[in-house]
Amino acid sequence: MTKIRLNTTRFLLIATLFLGSFISNKAFGQDGKALFSQNCASCHAINKDLTGPALKDVESRWSSKELLVTWIRNWNAAVATGDPYAVKMKDWSPAAMNTFPSLSDADVDAILGYIKTASAAPAPVPGAAVEGAPAAEGDSTLVFGILTLVLAVIALILLQVNSNLKKLSDEKEGVVSLEPVPFWRNKTYIAMLTVVLFVVGGYLTSKGAIALGRSKDYQPEQPIYYSHKVHAGVNQINCLYCHGGAAEGKHANIPSVNVCMNCHMAINEYNGEKLYDADGKEIDGTAEIQKLYKYAGYEQGKPWDPSKAKPIEWIKIHNLPDHVYFNHAQHVVAGKVACQTCHGEIQNMGEVYQFSDLSMGWCVNCHRETKVQFKDNGFYSIYEKYHNDIKSGKMDAVTVEKIGGTECQKCHY
Repeated sequence: MTKIRLNTTRFLLIATLFLGSFISNKAFGQDGKALFSQNCASCHAINKDLTGPALKDVESRWSSKELLVTWIRNWNAAVATGDPYAVKMKDWSPAAMNTFPSLSDADVDAILGYIKTASAAPAPVPGAAVEGAPAAEGDSTLVFGILTLVLAVIALILLQVNSNLKKLSDEKEGVVSLEPVPFWRNKTYIAMLTVVLFVVGGYLTSKGAIALGRSKDYQPEQPIYYSHKVHAGVNQINCLYCHGGAAEGKHANIPSVNVCMNCHMAINEYNGEKLYDADGKEIDGTAEIQKLYKYAGYEQGKPWDPSKAKPIEWIKIHNLPDHVYFNHAQHVVAGKVACQTCHGEIQNMGEVYQFSDLSMGWCVNCHRETKVQFKDNGFYSIYEKYHNDIKSGKMDAVTVEKIGGTECQKCHY
């Protein structure tokens, strides 16, 4: 019986250590920076305005932390209190803020703590980071793996010490003890190791299978270095000028060469801040404009003949499976979703990369939490019941889920 209890204790201890190696990375990863990146970074920055206002000193701008927390979880509830600042912030941007009812008090405190820390951090040294490239996230997997290994070794040493002490105690009391079975012949250890390997292998296999076909952070090298930071950020060119299809149909569309030439017939050299690619190599902006001229068949100083132009072979970044239906116009026009919600801070990207994983779970969660702008939105006039319920006060908002946003046929052929 003692041997069974000892083996059971060993099994539970080692199993706990192995499980800890997988759980710890997730648990420790849920810090303020990670939560900010997941929930806030698509619309907010710390020190500058984006789709939403800059968040530096955000707590000091609200009358109470409780009201700020209410705003974060459900801005409609904060506006309903009549607080002047909440009412003012409601109209800060034409794009309504998402709601985050699932954020716990600890999550909100972690996000606000990160904002304070990031606000107090010194400004980055010029040239220390590649502008326009995605920020590198710290990966602590190796650290946690080493710590788990060290703890496992300590646990095995303690088990061996415990076994030797028990043996000495039995010998002193005259109890005859059997020689322990070597590890490689112990059926309990072999079975335990088999189960652990099966669980770990199954977990890694499932995780890899789920991620098949996803391309988060995909950043191919394009035939021409096109900086969204220069065009959409510095020069404030509206997204719909180049991607007009986003407001008119299913696809956002890539602009044709003549759209580029509308501006670059007059702009033939680049005089802005230095450009860098994802590897930190400096880019000659004027030389990239010359590449555009080559595709357009344009020679400076001569009239341009558009018939000589050939398409630029841009590499598509955001791809969905063939069985998935996504309509840009429905989201941009009817849903009034900001481009940054799915594409990240596109106005700060030098080379574009895929910001979101565009998985089914990611889309469904957005549909469950995003409130539809019913007021003065004729697209949703067919949902008369919801309009009447909002007017009568029976409900304060309608989520995409309530108008069929989680039905399979909405997104799948």
